Parts: sequence; C-alpha cells; structure tokens
Amino acid sequence: MIKEYFSHYFMHMSDVTIDLSKNKTRIHTTASEPWKITLVDTGLETMTGGRLKRVKKYVGNQPFMLTYGDGLADVNIKKLVEFHKKSKKLATLTAIQNAGRFGVLNINSGSQISSFLEKPKGESGWINGGFFVLEPGVFNFIENDDTVWEKEPLENLAKLGKLNAYKHTGFWGCMDTLRDKISFERVWQSGNIPWKVWR
Repeated sequence: MIKEYFSHYFMHMSDVTIDLSKNKTRIHTTASEPWKITLVDTGLETMTGGRLKRVKKYVGNQPFMLTYGDGLADVNIKKLVEFHKKSKKLATLTAIQNAGRFGVLNINSGSQISSFLEKPKGESGWINGGFFVLEPGVFNFIENDDTVWEKEPLENLAKLGKLNAYKHTGFWGCMDTLRDKISFERVWQSGNIPWKVWR
C-alpha cells in the first residue's frame, strides 16, 4: 500500500494532460517534493534491529535518520542533525518527557490525598521519542533479523558512550491505539495541529 502510494504520488500531485489516443501523458506543473524514496520489504517476523540492518546497503557511508513511523512531533530536524554532528557519537536519540496518561496522587499514611497532579509531564523522566540520527557504524551493533534495536544495540551503544540524547521539549505524541488515532484525527480536523510544522 505504501509502495503504491509513492509510486503514484508524482502523478497525483501534478496537473496533467493524458492523450489516450496516443498513449501519452504530459506533465504541466507539479507540487510534489523532490524526494528520493527507497521502500524495503523487511519481512513480517523481522525485529526492529533486523529491519534496520536490512536497509544497510541503501544507506551508504552517510549519517541517516530513523523513526518508527507511529510518532507525531514538532522536532526541528535541522537542529537535531546539527546536534548529532557536533556530538561525534554513533547514534542520537530524541528524548522526550511524555505526559502521564493518568493523574498522580500523593497519599499520606491516613489515606488522605495531599496533592493531585493531572497528567504531569516528565513524571517518568526522559524516554525514547523515536526519532534518531545514526551513523553507519550502528550496523555493527545489530546481529541479525532477531535483534531488537531497543535492547542490545541501544544498550551497548549507551554502555560504550556512543549514544547521545537530543532533548525535545515541544510537542510529541504516539499513535499506539485506536483511541490515539481518533484523538489525533480530531486535532487535525480542528486546524490547530502542533506537529504540522510545514505550510
């Protein structure tokens, strides 16, 4: 489905004249972006690290970016990449402080609530926000299709001092459930879309 979307994207974003009698198509103007997209079938059973390793041959020797695809954020990509380059690390992870899903209570020994904080931001500390800048050297930390990126590769990169955190304090959200999807669709329809940084 994604391959079909991008294979037809240029046509959908263009004004065209299609001459069926001559089997010719003329592109007049286009609003499509000048992107180069490589889509790789990594397999249904492949773990996150294995999926990453399968794109190695397309990456080359340049730094590249990785995201899970279920996150929405207003991360400044340019600043993230600059931060990564200055760090001289193999990997930079975007760290976020997610607001808790529920309110937090402080309860004393007499069962009295001494404070209530609705959905506090940062209660759980900094977490993986799912936007990475990586050097090709990270492939050496991935063994095979069964490797989970968030386990040994990231853990070992951290132990060796090769993993950096870019602290993002702006908008971040992930679409893990149908509830999340419905919530994001309502925000989109409102027109006040914090993750839409393009215009």
